[in-house]
Amino acid sequence: MRRSVLITCAVLGGLLLSGCESLQRTDSLFGLITPYRIDIVQGNAITQEQVALVKPGLTRQQVREALGTPFIADPFHADRWDYIFTLRRPGAEAQRRSVVVHFEKDVVKSIEAPPLPTERDFVASISRYKDLRAPKLELTQEERAALPLPPKREAAPVEPMGPVRDYPPLEKS
Repeated sequence: MRRSVLITCAVLGGLLLSGCESLQRTDSLFGLITPYRIDIVQGNAITQEQVALVKPGLTRQQVREALGTPFIADPFHADRWDYIFTLRRPGAEAQRRSVVVHFEKDVVKSIEAPPLPTERDFVASISRYKDLRAPKLELTQEERAALPLPPKREAAPVEPMGPVRDYPPLEKS
């Protein structure tokens, strides 16, 4: 009898421990409670506009001003700068881009870049708000013509302002 109780306890303990292990592999506790996960951003976010500024013949300082400090500046490959960007956020596909700038005698020789997003596309991809339409900044000629004309104001007579002087003049005549 005692042996069967020990075997039953061992089996129940094993089942409970295996259940705990399976909870560690999921993102929620029984599908109800989800832990908070932070966004992980590493490296330099580089866009098409920034890469367009880098052309052969630029100095290292000019590249640093356009793209920022390189993520990897390897002393064993002194003529190569790597700009790597990764973004991992919960519920979204991870983003990873790599831009490599090659130098020859401290000037840009070439640049390797995959198809990069524009600045607007990049902001839209990381924004939690999906409707990022730019506001309209200028009226068309038809919209201007449809506006009501402001009422014409008549200029009020200008009255002199300032203190009234009641002291004698400084000069003697």
